[in-house]
Amino acid sequence: MPFQPDAHSLIHRAGGIELQCGTASQEGLSAARSAIDTLFASLELQDAVVVTTVHTAHSTFFRCQLSDAAAMTWTPDHDTLDIHHRWTPLKEAAAQAQAAGQKALDREIMVALLASPLAFHFSDLEALASSIRVRRFMVEAARKTALAFNTTAAERPETFWRYEPERGFVLQPGQSLICALISATQPEATGKHYDFSCYRATEYVILLGIAQEAQISNPPLFNALQQRNEEHAIRSGLFHEVFLVEYGSMDNPLPTHYYVPGDRLWFRNPDERSSDITGYEGS
Repeated sequence: MPFQPDAHSLIHRAGGIELQCGTASQEGLSAARSAIDTLFASLELQDAVVVTTVHTAHSTFFRCQLSDAAAMTWTPDHDTLDIHHRWTPLKEAAAQAQAAGQKALDREIMVALLASPLAFHFSDLEALASSIRVRRFMVEAARKTALAFNTTAAERPETFWRYEPERGFVLQPGQSLICALISATQPEATGKHYDFSCYRATEYVILLGIAQEAQISNPPLFNALQQRNEEHAIRSGLFHEVFLVEYGSMDNPLPTHYYVPGDRLWFRNPDERSSDITGYEGS
């Protein structure tokens, strides 16, 4: 359904997507704005987004947000949990061929980013497009992931992984990182559920999405990831520091139902009998 953007009503909203401009020239800004409009049109969002140019003392950037009408219809109070059912085109597209399903997922990710109460900053349009693909890869991998939950044991397919006490599970020489991650987490690839903690499984799903995108858009980075995992596992606190950006905080929490597809969320185990048992505190 069409929406009529109202730029004046968005002046006091600081969230959404911020795209840095490499130039302040009128010609450069016009070309960048045209590229942004083309991206939103490709996702059928051209009538639901307001794009404003913001000039500061140090930079110029585009702020992209849902119009008030679109936000109230699709993400009321920043609630992104039910976007598909609020927007019929998403629901219909998801039921079509795989390519259409990918487009529907990209669109849902974009809508959630545009609805953010906090600003997501990107250096350029390519960085935004890459971020959306990473999230889509993570969601697609998560849909296929299943494991044998175990807080004290761990196993991986030996064709792809070997365990070393000081370095964790590292890649076998010559094996593909992407194939190794898929084999460990997706039973349809091997016919087996491997022992994982849920925390470690999220690391594999996230790393898989990053590796798939790096292989497409940044081969040197992909090669570095491949080599690093042949030498030492990046896990636990280090994984968080290297690969993740945490948004929202205890002092400035996000709305209760605001999530972007591809987010990793920890929640407390609500069962009083088990919530204080090591390994069962939350998920």
